[in-house]
Amino acid sequence: MSVWRKELITASLLLLSACIIGAIAGVLFPALFLVTLFLWVCQLLQIRRFERWISAGGKGIYPKTTGIWEEIYYHIYRIKKSDKRRKKKLRKMIEQFRQSTEALPDAAVVLRANDEIEWANKAARLVLGLQQSDKGQRIVNLLRFPDFIRYLKSGNYSEPVILPSPLNNRITLEVRVICYGSGLRLLLAQDVTQLKKMQIMRKDFVANVSHELRTPLTVLKGYLETLQDMDDDTSPLLTNSFKEMRGQTERMQHLVDDLLLLTRLETQQKKTQCIDVPALLGQICKEGDTMENASRRIELTLETAAHLYGEEQDLRSAFTNLLGNALKYSPDDSVVKVRWYQGKDEIVLDIEDFGEGIAASDIPRVTERFYRVENKRRSKIPGTGLGLAIVKHVLMRHEATLAITSELGKGSCFSCHFPLKRVCCSG
Repeated sequence: MSVWRKELITASLLLLSACIIGAIAGVLFPALFLVTLFLWVCQLLQIRRFERWISAGGKGIYPKTTGIWEEIYYHIYRIKKSDKRRKKKLRKMIEQFRQSTEALPDAAVVLRANDEIEWANKAARLVLGLQQSDKGQRIVNLLRFPDFIRYLKSGNYSEPVILPSPLNNRITLEVRVICYGSGLRLLLAQDVTQLKKMQIMRKDFVANVSHELRTPLTVLKGYLETLQDMDDDTSPLLTNSFKEMRGQTERMQHLVDDLLLLTRLETQQKKTQCIDVPALLGQICKEGDTMENASRRIELTLETAAHLYGEEQDLRSAFTNLLGNALKYSPDDSVVKVRWYQGKDEIVLDIEDFGEGIAASDIPRVTERFYRVENKRRSKIPGTGLGLAIVKHVLMRHEATLAITSELGKGSCFSCHFPLKRVCCSG
């Protein structure tokens, strides 16, 4: 029999007894009132007893009682005991997490929604100069770097931000933020000093080697031109050898020029001016038609007269590379479409060809240096493998992005997306 049923039967028997006794004694209503008052007072006493126990935290063994109140005490006691075990397990997990993050070589800082520091590991104290007493402080008041403050306020954490260490400006930190939980963010700072040094060494090496190669290549090219002029075509082998050597020298010259251009894009400061992009595209397309010896193969559509802030020579290099690729990787009798237009919140340049296309697996890698798509062609198309890498760096310097859509056998479309804030004149 359940406890509730016992309680109901007990109350019912008391009331029935009061009715019988009251009826016999002629005091039915007073008898019922007294029994009801007795039951009500008993419940009030039990509630007061329960309230005192629960307000004290429900510590220790619950008070001895009977009936339904014993069941209530027992269930609460079980819940508290289970909750205590769960809290103990959570404390252990939190302690293990803190020990593991303390052992991390990278700085880790937990931030609340209002940029206040919730917790920081040992590396954060050594690299970022944070102290245990800084808990609750806003991190922007402790790390006063404009780039970091803009990055934190932007809410766009897809890319990290590079900062010097506040304790030692010779240490370079790569800082990224990861959102998790309800308004919480994890700030990670990694020491990339050696990596940056290696990148600088690589850039310097490429720049120095390219500069050193320029002189001997110029000399070789000059002598080859002289020897070709002296060739009287009496020896086909010698004539073909001169032609092949000159072709390889020119290829090497293009490679050196592209490497020097990439180095300049990575190292030189930006010098912007208002560029007449429609006029620039018209000139590039005219040069492309002449270069390919094809009349009107390029279709230029100018749907906007927008000019952009930027570096004209860099944009010329990027657009020329894209157009050159479209002409090289499509049939000689096919059309290459160049379209300059304004989208919803951007200015876009589309260069579309109807050539062999690019496999979906190759698209993410075509902007890597020296990466070339391997297709089964009768003849290998000449190139340095640096053209799209140059395009990528030029667009990055202009706050633009490159989007590539392609389908094998049907062609490709390379789209340069420029933000509207780059527009300096709408024509």
